[in-house]
Amino acid sequence: MPHRTIHIFRKGLRLHDNPTLLAALESSDVIFPVYLLDKNFVSSNTNIGSNRWNFLLQSIEDLHCNLQKLNSCLFVIRGDYKKVLRDYVQKWNITQVTIDLEIEPYYREMDDTLKAMGHELGFQLLSLVSHTLYDVRRIIDMNCGQAPLTYKKFLHILSIAGDPELPVQQITEEHFKKYMTPANTYLIEEHRVPLPEDLAIPRSKSSNWIGGESHGLRRLEHHLEKQGWISEFKKPQTVPNSLLPSTTGLSPYFNLGCLSVRVFFHRLSKIYAQAKNHSLPPVSLQGQLLWREFFYTVASSTPNFTKMVGNPICLQIDWYKDDEKLNRWRMAQTGFPWIDAIMTQLREEGWIHHLARHAVACFLTRGDLWISWEEGMKVFEELLLDADYSINAGNWMWLSASAFFHHYTRILCPVRFGKRTDPDGNYIRKYLPLLKDLPVKYIYEPWTAPEEIQKQAKCIIGQDYPFPMVDHKVVSEHNLQLMRLVREQQHNTAQLTQDAAHDPMELDIKDCLRQNKEPDVSENSNTKRRCLEDTSVETVKSLDPCKLKVC
Repeated sequence: MPHRTIHIFRKGLRLHDNPTLLAALESSDVIFPVYLLDKNFVSSNTNIGSNRWNFLLQSIEDLHCNLQKLNSCLFVIRGDYKKVLRDYVQKWNITQVTIDLEIEPYYREMDDTLKAMGHELGFQLLSLVSHTLYDVRRIIDMNCGQAPLTYKKFLHILSIAGDPELPVQQITEEHFKKYMTPANTYLIEEHRVPLPEDLAIPRSKSSNWIGGESHGLRRLEHHLEKQGWISEFKKPQTVPNSLLPSTTGLSPYFNLGCLSVRVFFHRLSKIYAQAKNHSLPPVSLQGQLLWREFFYTVASSTPNFTKMVGNPICLQIDWYKDDEKLNRWRMAQTGFPWIDAIMTQLREEGWIHHLARHAVACFLTRGDLWISWEEGMKVFEELLLDADYSINAGNWMWLSASAFFHHYTRILCPVRFGKRTDPDGNYIRKYLPLLKDLPVKYIYEPWTAPEEIQKQAKCIIGQDYPFPMVDHKVVSEHNLQLMRLVREQQHNTAQLTQDAAHDPMELDIKDCLRQNKEPDVSENSNTKRRCLEDTSVETVKSLDPCKLKVC
């Protein structure tokens, strides 16, 4: 007997490659597409800033518009999800609830609540994988019940698992012709997508990122047209301080499920198949998707993944607690223009290049301030459009050398790192207009400018723009010794995620050496010499399954 179904959108805010929605359509004669907007649930589990809220609301509105084109609509139901779902299951005589499978603890708790509610109210719960390339539970099963903790081991599991499943068919008007979505003017108005002001949220001032499947697909197609660029793409060679994104900029759309990662993966496979040569994981575009999958897999089975304490794969470090320094980093007041420009772009636009993330994360944690990666993760969670439970925490553990990354002696210099790719400082001049009139010689180190130069530039250091909050050379050497001691004392924990051969930050450094550029390291002479002498570059090759054993 066909069901009366509520399909709950969580992250899969799209109509292409949506297996759960397709299954709902195939098993129902009445379907209610629903978005549960429980602001208390969202705010208690994630810290979302205004740019992220605007992007989410735009994505929901775009989904609603796309459903209307298919003679359906999106019902946005506001309030405590437990109460409103119970009410609407009874009000609409629902016999089935469909929902995408997610790995975050708070979504798992929500799923348990829905299962219990289903037993009580008499509806079935259907949950399918949609947000990841693979069912991460299968990967864990293939690794004897444990998540592979290194990218190399993860790729080996995938070499046995094979390619991800193909995307499901596009949902069209034909699908909805057979089904009824009860909709009238009253219902549409009652369940309309709220405006930012309805939720007391400031409107976003940035027009660089507009949420929704429609915008995501246009951006995707724009990049896929550049087949040569796709084939040769190597993430370490992209520019962190270009005035326009030098990578795809698709991550915010993948984060909310406005774009399907399976569609992107298989479209890339077709382009690679036609190319004479193409880049390989981990630096290729497919490699980036697999890094995403790796973090999802590890996060799904690691207790307290977003915390240091109680996290079995994370080094336990006695980080400093300094709210004043944390706030100066957060508010772009460190006195290092490269760092402050990045944090300004993050706050204004909600996106920064991955190497820019390296720079500010290293500065906050092991490089200069020795402040916990958890604090940085929370700031990114608030401000980054693509902030994600698994990837955000995984990257912060990696960038702080608490897990995954082990070349901890390589400390990124907050002066030379940005200067390498933008010697004129155009990026700084855009995001820190206060410094725009400084000569090139001083744009990265304005505190070294003579007083007369500062007056001519109408920027007095210590008055209009702060002095550097730390002496990078001194603190980086001190922190290096602290990290060395931590890793010696917790050697076994450090080894759990040791995988230097597939470390993207390691590849970034080696890429600098290949191009005869100075690597971005601390000014410590011994560290610098180690980097300059490390000139061997190993080509990342596909793994031979016969040489590695699962379990």
